[in-house]
Amino acid sequence: MAISRVLAILILQYSLVALVSSAGPRGGWKTLQGSPPLVIARGGFSGIFPDSSSLAYSLTLDTCGPNVTLWCDVQLTKDGVGICFPELKLDNASDISIAYPGKAKDYLVNEVSTRGWFSVDYNLAELANVSVVQGVYSRTNKFDGNKLPIRSVEDVAKLIKSPSTGLWLNIQHDSFFKQQNLSVENFLQSLPAKSVPVNYISSPDVDFLRRVKSSFSSGPTGFIFRFLEQSKLEPTTNQTYGELLKNLMLIKTFASGILVPKGYIWPVDSGLYLQPHTPLVTDAHREGLQVFVSDLTNDVPFSYNFSYDPLAECLSFIDGDDFSVDGVLSDFPVTPSAAINCFSGLGKNAKKQVDTLVITKYGASGDNPACTDLAYNQAKSDGADVLDCPVQMSKDGIPFCLSSIDLSESTTVADTQLKNRATTIPEIKYRSGIYTFSLTWDEIKTLTPSILNPYEKYILSRNPKSKNLGKLITLSDFLSLTEGSRILISIENAAYLAEKQNLRVTDAVLDALQKAKPRSHKVMIQSTHSSVLKIFKDKSKFERVYKVDENIGGAADSAIEDIKTFADAVVIGKASVFPESSAFLVNFTNIVARLKSFKLPVFVETFSNEFVSQAWDYYSDPSIEINSFVIGTKVNGIITDFPKTANRYRRNLCLKHGNEAPYMSPIEPGKLFKQISNLYLPPLPPPLPILTDSNVTEAPLPGVSGRVPTPGVGVAPAPITA
Repeated sequence: MAISRVLAILILQYSLVALVSSAGPRGGWKTLQGSPPLVIARGGFSGIFPDSSSLAYSLTLDTCGPNVTLWCDVQLTKDGVGICFPELKLDNASDISIAYPGKAKDYLVNEVSTRGWFSVDYNLAELANVSVVQGVYSRTNKFDGNKLPIRSVEDVAKLIKSPSTGLWLNIQHDSFFKQQNLSVENFLQSLPAKSVPVNYISSPDVDFLRRVKSSFSSGPTGFIFRFLEQSKLEPTTNQTYGELLKNLMLIKTFASGILVPKGYIWPVDSGLYLQPHTPLVTDAHREGLQVFVSDLTNDVPFSYNFSYDPLAECLSFIDGDDFSVDGVLSDFPVTPSAAINCFSGLGKNAKKQVDTLVITKYGASGDNPACTDLAYNQAKSDGADVLDCPVQMSKDGIPFCLSSIDLSESTTVADTQLKNRATTIPEIKYRSGIYTFSLTWDEIKTLTPSILNPYEKYILSRNPKSKNLGKLITLSDFLSLTEGSRILISIENAAYLAEKQNLRVTDAVLDALQKAKPRSHKVMIQSTHSSVLKIFKDKSKFERVYKVDENIGGAADSAIEDIKTFADAVVIGKASVFPESSAFLVNFTNIVARLKSFKLPVFVETFSNEFVSQAWDYYSDPSIEINSFVIGTKVNGIITDFPKTANRYRRNLCLKHGNEAPYMSPIEPGKLFKQISNLYLPPLPPPLPILTDSNVTEAPLPGVSGRVPTPGVGVAPAPITA
C-alpha cells in the first residue's frame, strides 16, 4: 500500500476519533470508564440486510466508521466451526429448508422439544450451499436473492481493518452444544492462534461464563452476563434473571459487565409510556460493572414519549443527567453512532448549524390533535420557525384552522348528532364528508379534536394520551397565539367556496390579518392555486408560497418564470426529489437545484418520524432522512409534523464539523436498489412529469372582492402529465 494512502487513512481515522471526542455531555461521559459508549451492531446492519451477512457487516463499517463493534451470535457446526447466525435454528433466517428439504429434526432446547434445521447437523462445507435471508418479516426481503453465504467467525474477523473496530461473540446456547458433544470453550480457545481477537464474550449462562473466564486467555476480553426476561430462570443458579439483578456483587465475580433489555433501565407501563428510570446503571457502576443495553430497534414501536424518534430513545440511555450506559446494541447501528458523536450534550439552547426552516404540518400534529392550541404551543416549544394554519370556513363565515375541509378527518363529529350533515361533493372528494361550511362556528367549536393517525394501517398510532385533547381555534385566535412568530396560512378550495357557498376565504384571511394587533407576524400565504396567490400579489408584506400538489421530475423554464410572477417560494413532495420503488430510492432529480437557480426557495413535505414513512435508504431514522435533504439537496425548509426532531437535527455537532462523519453523510440514492438481485428487483417507477405553463396558469377566482367575476368556476390548471 502506498505511503500516501496509509497516511490518508490514518488522517481519516484521526478525524473520526476527534469528532467522537468533541461530542458528549458537558460534564463528561457518565460511563464506567468515562469514555464514549460503545456502538454494537447486532449481526451487522441487520435492520436492512440479512442478519450476520457480509452485506450487513460491510454496511455497518461504511455508515458507522471504525468505532463500532461487530456482534456475532455464535452457533457451532457438526465439525465444531463457529458460525455467525442469529438463531439456534437455521430455517427462519436462511434457505436451508430449500437446500436440504425434508431434513428437519427434533431436539430438546432448554427442555422444550423443538423442530427445525440445526447447525449441529451440518459441517461447514455443507452449509456452503445455504444462503442467509431476512428473518424479520416486517423488514424488506429484497436481498434474499443475493445468495449471501453463512459466515464463520473467522470470516467476520477478517472484515475488521481498524484496531478501533471490535468483535463481540454472544453464546446463547452453550448447554445445547454440550449435549451434542460440541465445545464452545474449545472453539473460543482456538481463536487466538488464528489471530482472531475477541473484545467481548456474552452469555445468559452463569456456569458458562465462570468456566470460560478461567480458561480463556486472549488479553483484555470483557465477559458480559446477558440478562433475559426478568421472569425467566437462569439454569445454573435456578434463580430468575429478575432475582439475579438484585445481586450484582455476585455477577461481578464472573463478569465485567451486564447486557440488559432496555426495559430494565427505562420501564414502560401497559400503555407504552415511560416510567421513572431504575437505578440499575448507577448501581452496576458502583460495583464496577459496565452496562450495555439491548433492544434499541428503529423499526419496532417503542415508548410514545419518544414520538417514534429512535435517536431520542437512544439519547435517553447515553445523554441523561443521571447516567450513561456503556454501550448500545442495535440492528441499526448508524443511529447510536450519530447519537453519541453528533447529538449528545447539545442542550436545549444549542446553536443552529444550518439555516433550514422548520415549518409545521398542522402544528406539532405528530403528538397532538392537528391545528389545536396544544399542537401550536408544543410546536413553539419544540423550536419550529413557521407555524401553519390551513384555513377552513364555517357556515357563518368564520375562518379557523383545521387540517381538512372535512371535519370527520380530525374531529369526532361522526360520533355526534351532527353526523346527519354528511354529504357528498365530488368537486372536493368522492367519499362523503361532514364539511366545515355545513356547520356554524358555534357548532364546530363544541367538537372534540381527534389526533391524525396516517399510518394506522400499520398498527402505528400516535400519542393516545393526547388523542382528543386541545381545542380548535379561529384564525383570529391563531394570530394571537402566534404573536411575533412567522406563520404560514394555507388556502384551498377557494373557488368552490366562493361560487357554491358564497364564502370568500381570501377576504376572510385578509380581514383577520388586518385586524391582528400588534402586526408583528411574518406572514406566508400558501396555495396550490395561482389564482389565490395572485390576490396577495400587491401585499408586499406577505411571502407567497406555491405548492405543487403532484410529484414532478422537473419544470420548464417558462413554468418557473410563470411561478415567479405570483410566488416567492415553492413546496414540493419528497418523491419529487428522490423517486422511489417499493420504498427504495432509485435516483434523484434536479428539481430543487432548478427552482433555486431561479431564486425560488424550496420547501419539501412531509417529514414524519414513523419508520414506515421513510424509504429503506434512511435506515428507519428520521434524522438521516432530514440530513439527506438538507445537506444532500440544500432545501430551504422542511415541513414536518414532528418539529422537535427537525429542530434538534439543525443543531447537531456533525454539521459544525463539515459533515465528515460517515453516520451523518447524505445517503446515495439508488445505492441499496442496485444491490438487489434481478429476481427480487422491483420495477423502476415511470418517469415523473415535467411541470409546464398549463399546469400553473389559472383564471381569476370567481366573485373575489376587487376582481371582475368570471362566469362559472375559475378554470383549473391542466393536470400534470408525463
